[in-house]
Amino acid sequence: MDQKTILNESHRAMGARMVPFGGWDMPVNYGSQIEEHHAVRQDAGMFDVSHMLVIDIKGSDSTHFLRHLIANDVARLKESGKALYSCMLNEQGGVIDDLIVYYLDDTWFRMVVNAGTADKDLGWIIGQSSGFDIEVAPRRDLAMIAVQGPNAVAKTLPLLNDEIRDSAGTLKPFHATWDSSWFIGRTGYTGEDGFEIILPENDATDFWQQLADAGVRPCGLGSRDTLRLEAGMNLYGSDMDEETSPLEAGLKWTIALEPAERDFVGRQALEAKLAEGNLKTFVGLVLEGRGILRDHLPLFDGDKQIGEITSGGFSPTLERSIAYARVDADAPEQFEVEIRGKRLPVRKTKISFVRNGKACVDL
Repeated sequence: MDQKTILNESHRAMGARMVPFGGWDMPVNYGSQIEEHHAVRQDAGMFDVSHMLVIDIKGSDSTHFLRHLIANDVARLKESGKALYSCMLNEQGGVIDDLIVYYLDDTWFRMVVNAGTADKDLGWIIGQSSGFDIEVAPRRDLAMIAVQGPNAVAKTLPLLNDEIRDSAGTLKPFHATWDSSWFIGRTGYTGEDGFEIILPENDATDFWQQLADAGVRPCGLGSRDTLRLEAGMNLYGSDMDEETSPLEAGLKWTIALEPAERDFVGRQALEAKLAEGNLKTFVGLVLEGRGILRDHLPLFDGDKQIGEITSGGFSPTLERSIAYARVDADAPEQFEVEIRGKRLPVRKTKISFVRNGKACVDL
């Protein structure tokens, strides 16, 4: 039986088409995935992301523990509320999960991990915590709503209580603020401005309806995927996994190898891969013609297969098919994809295709 978020009945009342997703019963759309996509790019949309898991790390060894646990370095977080994106690796350098961690103070960090890996992540984190003076607290009492789009902030702020409204209105990107029960981060997964709001489950249904009444459009998993694809956001399980290191998933920038004395999980394996060289590169692709780029389609330079697509689909903003791919380091700027036995030309681009409603690549 799939799990249900606290907003499940609200989705159904709003006409959502529900599908199984990572063990959860989730909305894929509310009638038109394309219209939901454009609503986020042009106005404001909201997503129920309560299936993701919030984990609080508390204790005197919190900083020391997280510097061991994840590949990015939380010691860089000096300002209360600052967020950091990182991968959590296994000993072989593969990605157990990608996550966001917020620094609240020296004894309290808040992590948000993916829904499909939440139980695995929690087990790994607890297993790694031996010998550290910390408490690992999964917050299953909390819901999470993402409000995204150029008008997301303006439509959300009037609905917040006086205690948090002013600080939320002045948040910089990748920062958070909180009061006694609500936590608001200026983060997201769409390439647009907005908030990710962590709140008590008891408050979620009313707040979801207030957002809808304010003109924020409910959006499902379908548009969330096309938005993140345009924005250059990796998807766990497609673009990286436990067999793939961040070095070959376009995430080298999330690895902090300095200072050299910090020995995080997976560091030795990453350094060995870097020394060995011959790593594949992670690139964006645009299809030169008609068709749809899909996950796992093979890529060829002449008779030689040089890689495969990891994530692909149609971009509603660009009205073109786009993808991410893992290819040989010496791959040319143009090569071919094989779709149903037919070879079609594709061109390499930057990973970020659309940000803040504007194209980032030449078409």
